[in-house]
Amino acid sequence: MRLYPAVAVSSFRRYATYRVATAAGVFTNTVFGFIVAYTFIALWNERPHLGGYDQSQALTFVWVTQALLGASCLIGGGFQEELQERIRSGDIAVDLYRPADLQWWWLASDLGRAAFQLLGRGVVPLTVGALAFELTLPGDPLVWLFFLLSVFLGVVVGFGIRYLVGLCAFWLLDGSGVNMLSGLLCIFFSGTLLPLTVFPGAFGEVVRLLPWAAMLQVPADVLLGRHGGAVGTAGALGFQAAWAVVLLAVGRSVQTLATRKVVVQGG
Repeated sequence: MRLYPAVAVSSFRRYATYRVATAAGVFTNTVFGFIVAYTFIALWNERPHLGGYDQSQALTFVWVTQALLGASCLIGGGFQEELQERIRSGDIAVDLYRPADLQWWWLASDLGRAAFQLLGRGVVPLTVGALAFELTLPGDPLVWLFFLLSVFLGVVVGFGIRYLVGLCAFWLLDGSGVNMLSGLLCIFFSGTLLPLTVFPGAFGEVVRLLPWAAMLQVPADVLLGRHGGAVGTAGALGFQAAWAVVLLAVGRSVQTLATRKVVVQGG
């Protein structure tokens, strides 16, 4: 079992070598955070309690989004394109012969990537946002611990979705279309554009039950303490864990079907 932690550490180190790209990402996240923050200020000045947030909570949501943008791949990216290319070229056959599980290998690699992105691209924008605006950040270390656990579960949920997208390459010659669709669904249904609590009625209730909500909306609400104490927070974490298990199980089934029934492209 020491293999997968080693894969995660190797992935962390891999992304840590791209210092210029990391600095550019931090700068972009911070600038975009200011743009969205002032947009939210104007919106919340007109609707002071939109979505059940006050203005300070809404601004906190903005900067939490910027902190998680890279770690949770909220606007696309991630490993699925690399996986699709390995399937298309036939290199996936080499991966399948390794004495390691394909799904666990990619999960460990993605967790290492997410850990670096959270530290390398997430801490600075959130800190800048806290210095520039009045944010609703908890003083209780336990809340921060629950938040980090929620972020971890959100990353696993995101992996589960992107792994399924990556496996589509076993059946599709080009995965760019499904990648674009997946990215658009994530941006809209995760809360990247607006908190999901803004959406009214039955539609809002449905989108808050979808797996994308576990990637951003739930971690942000855990940090803001909107789940009503330990019981509510446990329920929110359970929601994320349930989607993580379901998506990993579905990914396992699709992987088994693909590797047994489909001829590798190029192989």
